[in-house]
Amino acid sequence: MTIQNTSKARTTGGNPVLKRLNSLNLLGPIVALLLASAFFATQSDRFLSGQNFSLILQQVMVVGVMAIGQTLIILTAGIDLSCGMVMVLGTIVMTKLAVESGLNPILAIMAGALVSTAVGFLNGLLVTRIKLPPFIVTLGTYNIAFAITQIYSNAQTQTGLPAALTFFGNTFHIGGTAITYGTVLMIVLYIVVWIFLTETAPGRHIYAVGNNPEAARLTGIPTNRVLLGVYTMAGLIYSVAGLLLVSRTGVGDPNAGATDNLDTITAVVLGGTSLFGGRGMIFGTLLGALIVGVFRNGLTLTGVPSVYQILITGILVILAVAADQLTRKKA
Repeated sequence: MTIQNTSKARTTGGNPVLKRLNSLNLLGPIVALLLASAFFATQSDRFLSGQNFSLILQQVMVVGVMAIGQTLIILTAGIDLSCGMVMVLGTIVMTKLAVESGLNPILAIMAGALVSTAVGFLNGLLVTRIKLPPFIVTLGTYNIAFAITQIYSNAQTQTGLPAALTFFGNTFHIGGTAITYGTVLMIVLYIVVWIFLTETAPGRHIYAVGNNPEAARLTGIPTNRVLLGVYTMAGLIYSVAGLLLVSRTGVGDPNAGATDNLDTITAVVLGGTSLFGGRGMIFGTLLGALIVGVFRNGLTLTGVPSVYQILITGILVILAVAADQLTRKKA
């Protein structure tokens, strides 16, 4: 009975300690984003313009959407190193079927989404059935997806894409500022996943499995099914990110996304989600992606070489993980 009550508190969000930790984890990224924005506003007159904010959102929307899937996996105490290449594999399937095979663009998009989802499902099977570590599984599927992408595309970039594949790169104007439909889609996805995680039983089960998988199993939560669902859902989300990538660049590039796996982990960690699972908020990931986008944009505006942008991002990740470790010890 004690175990059941504890699990219920964890899965329904009734644990006040976890609520307080999640709130504190979200406060940190908000403060960091505001401080970074204030600093760069003093360094460049162009930073606070609506056009520049729109550019930042466009730059982070692909990684921001991918980071949703990464967040779901990290909440279960896993990690996905394959996300970038799974996304690219989906984009190549979409673009090559639409351009070279003449397939209806909507069907081509669905085919690419199916492929990315299938790789996510494979990751989940290997983690739940064979009990392989997520790090090893996704490292392996990263290389597999990379090889299949290069073979299937013949290492050629797909151009001349139909309008349906580039729709989310189109813009509309608010107060003279151009906003892409892809940015709107990213925000909508975050809202949907937030509702899923906070207002549904399957969403709360994700937190429970990441917090204590054995306790979750003893209270009747199908832990393997939860994990399989998370990895499969992540694969589907990566395909959406791939569609946004195609919309933004206008091509299907087999060499894109090679380091996006690290960028998604950076966004998740900076957003306050614990690498040890069971704690974090999805909107924190969006803030984490924006923090990286603001730093890169601000440093570019101030003329700082790109190598220093990477250096600062690495320092931010180490600081965020150190803060997470200290928080866990205090808890």
